[in-house]
Amino acid sequence: EDQKALNKMEPNEPIAPEVLRKLGIAYWKMDAESFTYPVKSVPWDPSKAVDPKLSKIRDDRGYSYADIITVHPDHLPGYAEKVKSFFEEHIHDAEEIRYIVGGSGFFDVRDTEDRWIRVHVKKGDLMTLPEGIYHRFTTDEADMIHAMRLFVGQPVWTPFNRPCDDHVSRKHFVENYMSSSESTAPAEEKKEEETKTE
Repeated sequence: EDQKALNKMEPNEPIAPEVLRKLGIAYWKMDAESFTYPVKSVPWDPSKAVDPKLSKIRDDRGYSYADIITVHPDHLPGYAEKVKSFFEEHIHDAEEIRYIVGGSGFFDVRDTEDRWIRVHVKKGDLMTLPEGIYHRFTTDEADMIHAMRLFVGQPVWTPFNRPCDDHVSRKHFVENYMSSSESTAPAEEKKEEETKTE
């Protein structure tokens, strides 16, 4: 399987936005055309945001740290190995926030039946993944994504590769998003996605 290919199911099964919301995923469509960001800035002070919508999301959700990276062979040393490692199925012990300011890629997330949902994120997409959700990431066939990563407090990017069902963050996710029919995730806007199977 080519991890960077679209890999749609045949026939394709569109996923309703409510499915993503019930998994704790939040999404906003941003104006990435009217504002410019550096190719790389680690860290990048989120108080410098001049986009009023981004500033409001930052303040409402308490994001105090940001950085900006470009995942591309010319900008990320060891690009091939890094992209391969990003594609290992894992969880984090904190919310994952990505604002795509350029390029595109795929986030794959597990649904409540342990099937993959492939989310094609593109310029202008801001998406959050809840703590403890099984997921993975890859660039697409264009081999470039320019992204802002936001965080509450000091950033911790440690992945915990599957299996880690006994991890406290995974238990938290299961309790909050797999044991109930409702999710509390705030999703301002809708995004149709596709499922894929392996």
